[in-house]
Amino acid sequence: MASGEEHRPSAGQSLKWPLMQNNITRADADAVQKFLGSSEPPILTHADQVKAFEREWSEWAGVRYSVFVNSGASANLLTITALKWAGGAGGGEVIVPTLTWVSDIAAVIQNGFEPVFVDIDSRSLGMDTEDVIRKITPRTKAVFLTHVLGYNGLSQALLDELKRRNIPLIEDCCESHGATFNGRKIGTFGLISNYSFYYAHHMSTIEGGMLCTNDPEYYERFRMLRSHGMVRESTSAGLKESYRANHPDLNPDFIFAYPAYNMRSTEINAVIGRTQLARLDANNVLRRRNLEIFLKHLDPKKYFCGFETEGNSNYAFTLLLNEPNEILRDNVMTQLRKHGVEFRRGMSGGGNQLRQPYLKEWSKHLDLKDFPRVDHVHFFGFYIGNYPALDAGRIPELCRLLNDVPEDSRL
Repeated sequence: MASGEEHRPSAGQSLKWPLMQNNITRADADAVQKFLGSSEPPILTHADQVKAFEREWSEWAGVRYSVFVNSGASANLLTITALKWAGGAGGGEVIVPTLTWVSDIAAVIQNGFEPVFVDIDSRSLGMDTEDVIRKITPRTKAVFLTHVLGYNGLSQALLDELKRRNIPLIEDCCESHGATFNGRKIGTFGLISNYSFYYAHHMSTIEGGMLCTNDPEYYERFRMLRSHGMVRESTSAGLKESYRANHPDLNPDFIFAYPAYNMRSTEINAVIGRTQLARLDANNVLRRRNLEIFLKHLDPKKYFCGFETEGNSNYAFTLLLNEPNEILRDNVMTQLRKHGVEFRRGMSGGGNQLRQPYLKEWSKHLDLKDFPRVDHVHFFGFYIGNYPALDAGRIPELCRLLNDVPEDSRL
């Protein structure tokens, strides 16, 4: 079926629309088999393939340095750990989103910073710029911004204000590989950016993540933090010599600069990453096309269609009710389940993080009425699967199902 043709299932037929599809392809498996079948038994812990993947990723992302780790959550944790040690292990505040994945905020808390929460911008699902600026204080150590579900979350006003105040920006790009702002890839505007290569993200290494930066000191710190804090993991001869000189009683191979972690990935993960990276851009074109079709066919009287789509690399179809209508919401869920369409309510990360039990000590003094937009998404927003292999001709039929859902009587 051509992508422009419409798919019309018969009455009662399931659309069989999974939330995500396994994006490890035959080509990826063949690349792993070729690697494992080399004449000499290959090294499987991180070695040449990891280094090659880091170089290729840096070139694609437009950054100087990349460090491959075992998950996007590990990238989040190492980012905030490095921020802590750059400041002499002192405390302070980090401004965080209310719509994000748990590991962003958890990393802030785990490193002794105080999270400061902001509401969202409904058009981008990212942080509301005015709310961020309003909550900057002398104790603000960084702004940790999430680019949600493939949308760009940056604004020029935010970038200008952070530059004026010399406050670092950290970009979580885990759901938005290849999205752009003003024609430039996100992940290149902040001091540090993070990516996830989890199952069915824009690209996958089975499990995996990447830290990116243009700062050589952060790069060396990331390399050490990734591997137990060992100084020998640094690429800086000067840094290694300094530690040797200051610690003559220690074996130079076993100097631990930080109380760190083992977050290394493997050669197999890197092989898959390299093959997937080769088709990432082409897949993003399909993701953007699919989102355009989806929003074009939705009923704008029922559903919000004003998302800021410029530069997007859509991760999943975003479905948001215009008004807080519980009958329509419940009917939408009933209709989707009836037709085999998998979905998640609350958008990214399950919705408003302030409602989660892990934040009860941090949110008990906050008034949820001060975060109305993220709360609306929490109760009346969904995401539905979008992936490159999706037959675009089926998208209008999905929209018809949604448009036909009654607003004032239960199914």
